[in-house]
This record gives sequence, C-alpha cells and structure tokens, in this order.
Amino acid sequence: MRRLVTWKHAPALQGVLLAALAFAGGVLLLVAHGYVRWTAHGWSAPLGLRAVPIAVMCAGMLFRRTAPMAGLAISTAGNVAEVVLGPSIGGAIIYTDAVYAAALYGPRRAERWLLGATGGASVAVAVAVGLLAEAFGPAVVTGAVAGTTWLTPVLTAMIVREHRDRAESERERAAQVARLAEMDRLAAVTAERARMARELHDVVANHLSAVALHSTALLRVPDLDPDGLRRAMEVIRENSVQGLGEMRRMIGLLREDEAEPSAAPRLAELDRLVGQVARPDLTARLEVVGEPYAPPSAVELAAYRIVQESLTNALKHGGPGEAEVRLTYGTSLVGVEVTSPLGGASEVPGAGAGLIGMRERATLLGGGFEAGPSGGRWRVRAELPVDGGGTR
Repeated sequence: MRRLVTWKHAPALQGVLLAALAFAGGVLLLVAHGYVRWTAHGWSAPLGLRAVPIAVMCAGMLFRRTAPMAGLAISTAGNVAEVVLGPSIGGAIIYTDAVYAAALYGPRRAERWLLGATGGASVAVAVAVGLLAEAFGPAVVTGAVAGTTWLTPVLTAMIVREHRDRAESERERAAQVARLAEMDRLAAVTAERARMARELHDVVANHLSAVALHSTALLRVPDLDPDGLRRAMEVIRENSVQGLGEMRRMIGLLREDEAEPSAAPRLAELDRLVGQVARPDLTARLEVVGEPYAPPSAVELAAYRIVQESLTNALKHGGPGEAEVRLTYGTSLVGVEVTSPLGGASEVPGAGAGLIGMRERATLLGGGFEAGPSGGRWRVRAELPVDGGGTR
C-alpha cells in the first residue's frame, strides 16, 4: 500500500525544502554582491568560498524543528565563518531563522538564555565597532544590524510562543467548559427523568390501583347490592377522572405551548384523598396538627405525594383495619406520618418504586424519610423543611 506524505506530517521534508530554498536565495544574493568586503588588507574572499558558510547555515536549518538547539549550533559556526569572510544579506536572513527556531521550538529555558546572549552580543559588537572606528555612527549602525539579526528573532519567537501557549490554554479551557456543560446537561436530564418517573408513578399507581382494587371487588362479588355497586363505580370514576386530570397537568408542564397547566395538588385536598381510601375492610382518617399554612410548592407537592403513595400501598398491601394520616405543620418543617395495618401478599403487583420515590422526594428537599414495620403496623414518616434548604 502506498503511503501519502503530507506537508503537515513531514517536518523533516519541510526542513529540506526550506534549506534548499534558503541556499538558493543566499547564493543568488552573493551573485548580486549582497555582502560586505573586508578590504583592510587588500583581499576579498571569492564567491565560492563565501558560499560555504551559507551551506553550513542551511545545513543547520535541517534541524530547526527536530533539534533546534543543534541546528542553532551548526548555524552559529557558519555565521561566525561568514562574518570573518564578510557578512552577507542572505547569511543574516538564514541565521535569523536559526535563532528564531531555537527560541520557538527549543526548551523553555533556552529562550531566556538566548534573550540574554543575543542582547549582550549585540551591545558588545556595537561597543567594539565604536571603539575600533572611534566614531559613534558605525557603532549605532552595527548594533542595529546585530540586534535585528540576533535579538529581534528571539523577541518575536517569545511573542509567538506566548500566543501559542495562551491559545492552547484557551482551547483546553474551552474543552473543559464543554465537558462540564455536557456533564451538567446529563445531570439535568437524569434529574428530570427521575422527577418525571416519580410523578408518573405516584399519579398512575394511586389512581389505577384504586381502579384495579374496586374492579376486582366487583368481579368477585357478583351479587353486590346496588348501593355497594354504586359506591364502587363512583370510586372508579373519580379515580379515573382525577388520574386523567393529573396526567393533563403533567403534559401541560412538559409542553411549552401550554400557558396555564392545571394546578398541582395541595395539602388542603388531603381530606378528599383520605376519603377515597374505600375498601370493605379498610378505612382511613386524617389528623392535622398545628395551624395550617401554605408551604413552598415543592414541599407541598412532596408531602401530598408521600401521603398519596402511602395510602396506595395501604390499599394494595395493607391488612384490615384503619389507616391513620397525620399532617404536622411545624415552624420549620412539614411532617407527614402514615400508619396502616400490616397485610399479606397483594394481588396488585408493585416493584418498590413507590418507597424509592418517596425517599427521593424527601432527600431532594433536605429532609428525612423512614418506612418500615413499627408496633405491628406499617409506618411511613417524612420531615420536609420549609426553609429552602433543599432542591426546589
């Protein structure tokens, strides 16, 4: 299978192409006499000899990405040789790239070392030329050229490197923000699915359980008297209507175009809920302790649902007797306690989701919940704080 070599994945190929282009450009500038002639002793280096330092510096370019410090060392040797023969424009440009590559791609500590070395070398060369020429002008020009060739590439590389590091940091931060946003989204979806599961279970289980129990009673007692038949049918109808109403309320909450969904159930309606517990061998009564007030909506809904689910469990699983519901209005919490007779196996199946849902409701509000047998009865107890300490 043939492999395609791309520019992005071939730094060595880049170095070869850049070195070849740099050598061709350097030789072209030499041919155009773009170099300095040292004529103090009446001798000027030939073009062939001047091309050798250019070739050495171009050889250093081969390592500008893979081993930038080694490439700088090679290019420095060629630059020193060229200065001895007479510096050229092409050589200055090539050596500038070597310094830039070492500062950009080399170790972090190398850029600080290069900054001091090139700055000091530029000043030293300017002072030396000034002393030798005994004039200020040549010193300034030489210092400017040396600074442009040596110091400016280091400063440029430091700026580029800083921008690259900042861009990389921003990319990492953006990726982290995206991950956190995705985690928040998943958490929100999970929490909403759990909330919908609790609501659906409480609504459907309560009303459909009542319908199932009373319809079973009707099927088992074919010679039921007309009054009993009428009461059972009324209970079935009322639970069906209420179930549909609460389902519409939930659908209204889920639909954005529903301007005014049906009101959520309130604690003031508990007496009607308790009155619906109609089984031939089971009754229920409500006791309210304290002065009633309107708690936060989340607390009110949780208390209502806990009572509703507890009574549903009593209908399905409780024995004969009386279920007692106690609603306590405290200064800092609303207390719910439901006790019912213990019973045997139920013909209406259950998966234990009701207890899980009740516990979740209390926990989300920062309250407490416990359920289990107590003194020969089944007791459900919840304390729901009203001071906003839980999730709303």
